[in-house]
Amino acid sequence: MAGMRGRQTVRDMVLSMAVIGAVVAGVYMFIPHDDKADPIKAVDYRVELLTARRAAPYPVAAPEGLAKGWKTTSVTYSRAESNAWHLGFLDPDGQYVAIEQSTAAAGKYIAKVSHQAKNTGKTQAVGGETWQRWEGPKYDALVRDGKGSTTVVTGTASFERLAEMAGALKSEKAPSPKSPSP
Repeated sequence: MAGMRGRQTVRDMVLSMAVIGAVVAGVYMFIPHDDKADPIKAVDYRVELLTARRAAPYPVAAPEGLAKGWKTTSVTYSRAESNAWHLGFLDPDGQYVAIEQSTAAAGKYIAKVSHQAKNTGKTQAVGGETWQRWEGPKYDALVRDGKGSTTVVTGTASFERLAEMAGALKSEKAPSPKSPSP
């Protein structure tokens, strides 16, 4: 009797698995899905940019007038982490480019956000500004020391794309709220 019961249990389990498999196959077949859809959603960073420009002790940089095909993927501002501003993009070729700014000590900060890139000793003129070129095993970077902050344009993209982003940057500080008139 025990042997018969064991066979029924295995048979019932196999039948249950077959029914579950049929349901899963049916759901997959009849629920629409787009295999060609881009899985990365663009991020709107306008609110975070305004917030960072009000809170940061330096003029916060963001691009203006980038060519079509650039997609914003991430944005953060953290006052607790040395006023760190981050804005990430995919360039038209699908390579990653990030704008990083902070009041942290430049050497450690640049190494952190560029994934250990090293200063090449070379410079590059972009939009009337001089940027240092850094190269690394994962990311390359263009670096500019400013008044009270460091700006890094880094990522997997070519130096040409990094320069395109650096050239599009506009640094602004939010205007102070006006005092009410007496």
